[in-house]
Amino acid sequence: MCGITGYIGSRPALEVALDTLKRLEYRGYDSAGVAFWGGEKLQVMKRAGKIQQLSDLLNGVEAHGLAVSHTRWATHGIPNDPNAHPHTDEQGCVAVVHNGIIENYLELKQELLARGHQFRSETDTEVLAHLIEEQLAQGYAPEEAVRRALQPVRGSYAIAVLFTDYPDRVVVARNDSPLVIGLGDGENFVASDIPALLPYTRRVILLENGDVGVVTRDAVRLTRLDGASVERPPVEITWSAEAAEKGGHEHFMIKEILEQPEAVRDTLRGRLKPNGGIQFPELKLEVEDWQKFRRILIVACGTAYHAGLVGKHALERWLRRPVEVYYSSEFRYGDPILQPNTLAVFISQSGETADTLAALRLCREAGYTTLGIVNVVGSSIARECDHVIYTQAGPEISVASTKAYSTQVAVLYLLGLYLSAINGTLPMQTYSEGVKGLMQMPSLIARSLETEPQVRQIAEQLHQTPLAFYLGRGVDAYVAMEGALKIKEIAYVPTQEPPAGEMKHGPLALVEPGVIAVFIATQERTREKLLGNLKEIKARQGTVFLVTTEDDHLLPQEADYTVFVPKPPLEELSPLVSIPVLQLFAYHVARLRGCEIDQPRNLAKSVTVE
Repeated sequence: MCGITGYIGSRPALEVALDTLKRLEYRGYDSAGVAFWGGEKLQVMKRAGKIQQLSDLLNGVEAHGLAVSHTRWATHGIPNDPNAHPHTDEQGCVAVVHNGIIENYLELKQELLARGHQFRSETDTEVLAHLIEEQLAQGYAPEEAVRRALQPVRGSYAIAVLFTDYPDRVVVARNDSPLVIGLGDGENFVASDIPALLPYTRRVILLENGDVGVVTRDAVRLTRLDGASVERPPVEITWSAEAAEKGGHEHFMIKEILEQPEAVRDTLRGRLKPNGGIQFPELKLEVEDWQKFRRILIVACGTAYHAGLVGKHALERWLRRPVEVYYSSEFRYGDPILQPNTLAVFISQSGETADTLAALRLCREAGYTTLGIVNVVGSSIARECDHVIYTQAGPEISVASTKAYSTQVAVLYLLGLYLSAINGTLPMQTYSEGVKGLMQMPSLIARSLETEPQVRQIAEQLHQTPLAFYLGRGVDAYVAMEGALKIKEIAYVPTQEPPAGEMKHGPLALVEPGVIAVFIATQERTREKLLGNLKEIKARQGTVFLVTTEDDHLLPQEADYTVFVPKPPLEELSPLVSIPVLQLFAYHVARLRGCEIDQPRNLAKSVTVE
């Protein structure tokens, strides 16, 4: 999943397709491809790598008025030529480009294989091409064939489909993945994001979930999945091209903070069963393999390390197994005690973090079972681990990780509940509350993000602070560490982030007027103790900013500023609803201080040297 563009009209179709596709390069991708009408038949050309490699492949090739193109951020199958989009049926009668994740693709693929279909790729997308082919074979027109093919599909999709026998149209459909249609004079466009279209048109139709469209040179006809006609009025885009890349936002970081509900939804997609269970179709370990692990080791750096600490808190409580979390950079030099029956988990957004890779190789030499939690398919950690779980967060452009953290934490929650069910270490009611909480999490995160106007106002009052404490107890102390890292990274505010109970053992000496203390207090059993810590700050004329859940009637009475977040069914899940507030606070402090937010000084997105 990543970028989709399409064109139908009188211009050179390949030139338009590639030009619009290049305008989505900021999203990140690992392969590119195009389907077009080559005069007599549908043609598909694609390559792993950058758009320039696809352009070189297409040198001298002509297309006649119709093309769709795609950049892929791999979710199913490594980045290579066969897995690149577009995907076709066996006869080459249908070409599909797709953003999203088909949750039940394995089930659908098995059914198609049983009916004699043959597949060329490892992707979920190819299933769609075969499903559409079957409907065409039964005599249905393209639009109806797409509608019928999508009926058994569960998951997210934005698709554009070309047909050999219908060179006058593109059929599109959307569910949970964005897709827009650009309107021209004697020509029309398709794209997954508005920036691709701005040089050509500013009149667009924004498709909604369940929409199916037929796009020709002179018309756009929209229906719903059930065939009912629908009208979507065009919207005039007034953004600049630069702003459009960021969804109209000033920075990628705020865009990615606000994408967290959808990112977490994609992480959970296909892993939360409709009946309330948890599955990992990508993992091939048997139940007895999982049961043999007596110890879990988590190795990571920076934000991923903080996610690992949150995972430790949940895993130990749910599994009653010891969980150790190491900084990757310290692992090899700390002479770690390597024990049998240990599951070693390596967390990295890029999958290329050099220190984490070095630790992974040491664990493999020791004979550990290794599991990677990464975002980038085909990355080094993904390739070298015995098993891998992809977070499916999509590209993250800003150096400061936000949605990567939330999706890593979500994977650790899934893993913890999954292992607790296998080992029988949780009461059924607690397990059910955990699964229920994960199902609700995208909407709970969205509610937390609704606090942005309030957080922005608080930042206006506090952004000139010379020092910020980030304080909590239990899992809130781990969330505080990540909140402190964010404001250090992008706003250059010095921080102290000891567990709140450690304040009187030294750090309290730094509190004076102008210093702020950000308290995270989502755990009911620690609030009385936190009250004492809060009063210690106030007694020394520090300013208290409190982030707590809606059931807290104790601490807000003493805080200078309070932001309430929703309370999940299980307290262990609270980091996913509290961290967005801390991310927003760091962002607005940095904005008010005039900092370069997406590319902070001295930092890089992927740390590939030790």
